[in-house]
Order: sequence, then C-alpha cells, then structure tokens
Amino acid sequence: MTMADLDAVHALETSAYAHPWSRKHFRDSLQAGYPAVMLLGEPLRGENPTGLRADGRRLLGYLVAMSGVDEVHLLNITVAPAHQRQGWARFMLDALALWSRGQHAHWLWLEVRESNLPARRLYESHGFTQVGLRKGYYPTGHIQREDAVVMSLQLDAPATDPT
Repeated sequence: MTMADLDAVHALETSAYAHPWSRKHFRDSLQAGYPAVMLLGEPLRGENPTGLRADGRRLLGYLVAMSGVDEVHLLNITVAPAHQRQGWARFMLDALALWSRGQHAHWLWLEVRESNLPARRLYESHGFTQVGLRKGYYPTGHIQREDAVVMSLQLDAPATDPT
C-alpha cells in the first residue's frame, strides 16, 4: 500500500464498516512505516467489474500492522464486502503470521469488536485466544462505546501432536 492507494483503500473501508478508519489513520500508518499491504485480484472472465485499478486489478482487501519488540499488532484487516467469506481474511492472516515469524516476533496481537462474532470465530479458528477486554474501546456513535476483545496468537508455540 502506498499513498497513491489511499483513496481506494478508504473507499473500501467506508463500504465495509459503520465506523471506518479515517483516511488520516491510513496516511499516518504509512508515514510511520507500518507494514500495510493490499490484496489485489483479477476480474473473473465474463464479469463486468467496476472500480478497477489502472493495472486492471481490483482491491479485494488490505491489512495494516505495527511491529514491536518481539510482537506484531494487527491494526486493521478488511475484505471488500463482495468478497467476504471466500477465505481472503484467512489468507491475509496466514501471510501476516508468516511475515511476523520472519521478523522474529513471538506474538501476534489484535483487538476486535465484542459484537463481531464472525471475526472472532475466524481468529479463534486461526489459533488466537482471548486474553483480555478493553472497556469502551470502539465508538458506536452517539457517545456510546463498545468493548474490544483482546486476542493473541503465540507464533513460536510448539506444534501440537494430534494423536
């Protein structure tokens, strides 16, 4: 992801969430040097796609993370609404975990809205466990707030024997 991608990324963000990140959140993340990647796809044969990039590909999703000492914090992961439930979020999580291990991180952290059960199930199926709760972390509008479930994944955990 580069500054030139911010209009498309922000448009996807606002289509996916009732309380999206601002364009400034993305710009600040890029300026801080945070890892930010986009998932691009080719239009399907016979499809009349809209919103294609100049290179003919479409934006399917993206993620933004922040590296720390021995850990990576997933700040934002989003899949375009038309492409959800097709495995793209899992694909990006796998890529992030692989990259994080390459950075010698021991942990991957994230927060997720307490009400976002599909995302929580995805994270749990990926090996994340709930380790805490941040009260009033997310805005819900009209001065109300929603709790965030804090989850972590130990990246250097020994493989478990299925027998």
